[in-house]
Amino acid sequence: MPDGPARKLADFEGQYELVRQIAHATAAPASFAGTAEWSRDGDGLQYVESGVLTIEGHPPMASERRYFWAPDLRVYFDDGRFFHQVPATGGETTHWCDPDHYAATYHFDDWPRFRVVWRVKGPAKDYTMRSEYRPRG
Repeated sequence: MPDGPARKLADFEGQYELVRQIAHATAAPASFAGTAEWSRDGDGLQYVESGVLTIEGHPPMASERRYFWAPDLRVYFDDGRFFHQVPATGGETTHWCDPDHYAATYHFDDWPRFRVVWRVKGPAKDYTMRSEYRPRG
């Protein structure tokens, strides 16, 4: 379900505060707090998130992820494999990574703040991950 005007790649460029909650069906809950930055890389944007991952009952640990966002809002893993397509007006997208299914919903209704909710199911995975992005500065 669209929730606003279509987003362009340049709309994401910059640095954001990122807070994430991960609720597992059969494991301890987890959270992440840090930053996400989209920076120019050729005709696309390099996405880097870094911060601290905390899993209930375990010591906090440093965490980092990297992706490449193409001009058409296709997202690629750092090794070049396709991950998913961001819906420009918000809404649903999916990724299949045998045997696991990843389904996401992008919410742009409070732009430039936005959120992404991933629901992941598979033989050994069953969790919901909610990420909140807020521009810094």
